[in-house]
Formats: sequence, C-alpha cells, structure tokens
Amino acid sequence: MQLSHFGKCERALCLDNQGTPSLLWGGIVSSLSRQQRGQRNHSDSEWLPGEEFLKTARDASQPLIVVVDDEQGTLDLLTDVFKDMGVRVLTAADPQVGLDLIKQNRPQIVFLDLNMPKMSGMQLLEMVINFDPAIEVFLLTGDYSTASAVEAIQKGAADYLTKPISVTNLRARVSKWVEEMQLKRETFQLDGELVSSFKFQGMVARSPRMLEIFSTLRRIAPHFRTVLVGGPSGTGKELVARALHQMSPVANGPFIVCNCAGVPENLAESEWFGYVKGAFTGANQDKLGLFEHAHGGTVFLDEIGETPLSLQAKLLRVLQSHEIQRVGSPVARKLDVRIVAATNRDLKQEVREKRFRDDLYYRLSVVDVKLPALAERKEDLPLLQRHFVEKFAAEYRKNIGGISRRAQNVLSRYYWPGNIRELENAIGNACMMSDGPMIDTCHLPSELLRQETSESDSLMLSLEEVERSHARRVLEMVGGNKLRAAEILGISRSTLYNLLGELADGKVAKSS
Repeated sequence: MQLSHFGKCERALCLDNQGTPSLLWGGIVSSLSRQQRGQRNHSDSEWLPGEEFLKTARDASQPLIVVVDDEQGTLDLLTDVFKDMGVRVLTAADPQVGLDLIKQNRPQIVFLDLNMPKMSGMQLLEMVINFDPAIEVFLLTGDYSTASAVEAIQKGAADYLTKPISVTNLRARVSKWVEEMQLKRETFQLDGELVSSFKFQGMVARSPRMLEIFSTLRRIAPHFRTVLVGGPSGTGKELVARALHQMSPVANGPFIVCNCAGVPENLAESEWFGYVKGAFTGANQDKLGLFEHAHGGTVFLDEIGETPLSLQAKLLRVLQSHEIQRVGSPVARKLDVRIVAATNRDLKQEVREKRFRDDLYYRLSVVDVKLPALAERKEDLPLLQRHFVEKFAAEYRKNIGGISRRAQNVLSRYYWPGNIRELENAIGNACMMSDGPMIDTCHLPSELLRQETSESDSLMLSLEEVERSHARRVLEMVGGNKLRAAEILGISRSTLYNLLGELADGKVAKSS
C-alpha cells in the first residue's frame, strides 16, 4: 500500500491492486450533498463537524505557499521557481512577519530558512506546527547537520532541504504536490459515500476478516437462537450483539444486557430468573428476572465465562427448554428469547479445566463468532480514527478536521492492548483537548507517547530482548491465548513456552 500525505486535510491515498486510488483518511465531510452544503452558512444554528475547515479547503482554488528567508535572493529564486505552477506564493524576509502571514492566510506549504536573525527556523517551525499541524513545513539550510535534521523531523517538519536548492527537483516535487491537491479536491465528493460504505450497524471496518464477520452476522441474524462471541476485551462484542438483535425478527423487542461478572453469586439466580413473594426474607413482592424482561427480545450475557458453575446448569435449562422458574415458584414459565453470550476467555480451555460446563459450551457455540484484536486488523485503523473524530467533534461541538501526520504515525505504531475501546477513549480525549482544526501529538494520551519513548530506547536492546518484548506484546493483544500468539509469531508453541519461561512474568502467562 502506498501512502502519500499531502495538503491541508492530511489525506492518505491507497492504491489498490488495480492501481485505483481510494481515500483512507482525511477531514470529515458531511453526508449532505454538495448542493445542500452550498445552501448552508455559518450562521445556521445546526453545526456540522469540520465545516469551516472543509470550506477553506474547498474554496482554495490555488494552493498557497509561504516562504520565510532573510536572504532576498532565496525569496526571489523560489518565487520564480513556483511561477506558472498553479500556486500562490507569499514571501517574508522577517520571521515575525512570516509568522503573521502564516496565521492570516493558513497556507498548505511553508518553506523556512533555518538560520535567521531574531528567530531561528527551528523556533518558527514549532510555532507553525503548534498553530496548525496540518501545514507541511520544509526547512532550508546551507549548513546541514544530521542532528538538526533529526530534530526538525521530530518537531514536525515534512523535510529538511540543503542549499543550494536543486530547481529541477524542487519544481518536480511541488508539481507532484499540486497534482495531489487536485486529486484530493476531487475525492471530497466521494468521501462521505466511502465512509458510509464501511459502516455496519455501528461498526466500522474494511479489513477482509471483519467484512467476513459482517457477512456472517447478516446470514445468521434472522435465524439465531444462541450465538457465542469471543475476542479480547474492547473489540466490540456488545456491538455485535446489538447488530444481531437489530437485524433479527425481534428487533422491536427489548435488548437486555447482563454483566455476568458483576452479579454476586448469591444474588445471580434471583436477578436472572426473578422470584415470588415470600421466597426468602425480604421478598415482599413478585419480581421479574432479566430473562422475563427480555421476553420477545434478546439477552446479552457479557463475560459468560465468569458465570459460577451452580448457575450454569440453570442457564443450560433455559437454552434447552426455553423456560425459566422463578426462585420460590414451582411453576415453569415459557420464554421467547434469543441469547448472545460474550467472553474474552478461551472457553474450550475453561471446559478442559472443569471451570465451564461442556454441555453449556456446546449449546452456546452453535454459532461462534471470533473478533480479532485491533492489532490484527490495522488496516481498519484510519477509518476508525475518522469515525471517532467525527463522533467526538460533533459531541463536543468542535470543528476538528482530522489528525496530523505525526499524530497518525503515533497511533499507527501503538499496539492497542485495549483494542477499539482504548482507541475510542484516546480519540475522545484528544478531541476534548484540541483547540484547533487538527489533533496533534500534544493532544494524545501520555500512554501512547510513553511507548514512543520506550520504542526509541528499545533500539539499544539485544535481539534476544527484542524477541521477548515482542512475544509479550503479541500475547497481551490476543488476551493471553498462547496458541493464537504462536500462530501470529510464526513459531511453535514449545518455542513460545520457552520464551514465556524466560520472561517469568506472571502477568503475561494468562490462559493457554
């Protein structure tokens, strides 16, 4: 996959196997048609996320470049280089004047000289990136050093160019960028349709594995009685349960959620099946249990692996006979209820270790849906990022148009042990902290940035230490499932066990 970042909306274009460009990420576009958007103005009471940001991008018929350099010769040269290239050029010999130009005109590209009086190019770079991290900043210098080049890239520069400047290469580079800007404007029309095409019952995905799961859900939704949904915590198991309910014939019925880990064992039976008056001390009236509340609908049993064995037998009866018996009542009551159970445990292993009834497991797993960890579907990350930016920008009523290139790099390198739930929380926090049109690294949770630092430190680790660290991460991402971790790592289970033995880390060695 080829990614090229360009322009104000930090677009990433993916060339598929046929060479057809498809938009992966960028600013948020309303699902309204262009004609409808044209009828709106900013005094309207209804607010659209990123509207001001996108209007600026649409109305910019010519890309704008700002050049800041204290040498008039460089300003004249670059003005001449960009002439007849379909771009507008503004120049400034004074850094403060240049900063004012940038703030007033919000260009797409800025060229900065590194060594200037009053203010260095590095200082000006930080101010520009803090003002708008979507601006592509190029530093110019006649005194190249590796240290300053690395510092510039770390602070958000797009590139670091050495004087004397190659006019041919610079014209080719800017010409390519202008073409990409034109392509970006054309893809604005398709953006809304693309986003909606990858949404399914509140879930967003384009990875083959998730699209296959969506297809499975469509097929089983009209017919299922019980479904088992597995996967690590935070992968969206409740969303799958709600999708099944919404597509089923009982969509108009109740959807009842029960956290099996959150109900004390001594209260679980009465909570699930209800009780009659006088069944025990304090039972002053009849009470319906959650299964009766769900009659004509769906029950979602989250963390089914936490259910005590004493209650598993009673749940099995509900699945077999479709009836419940209230505590203290001799009468069985017929039910019409569908059950979706979810777990982040390996229930087969739980059965082998006698912590889960095998007959209940086979009843629940008539249809078994396995959700992958986010680290196993990284191709969905750009769409999920945009989906959550749109969601929280609307919730916080902010005009946030996207995520900066360097912030996207941080998000793409993070291994997301908390999966989609952690990503949603990270984007929500960033949207809350952002006070501009783009989310940048300074808005991201500290945990993500700490990994960036630790990854830099890991460059000094031995190969053996890197293998151990990677094995730990993969094992955590798959919820402690050693078999799945070994498959992902491409090693045998015995090799993985050797690694885990060397790790001697009780937190890593969860369930096999």
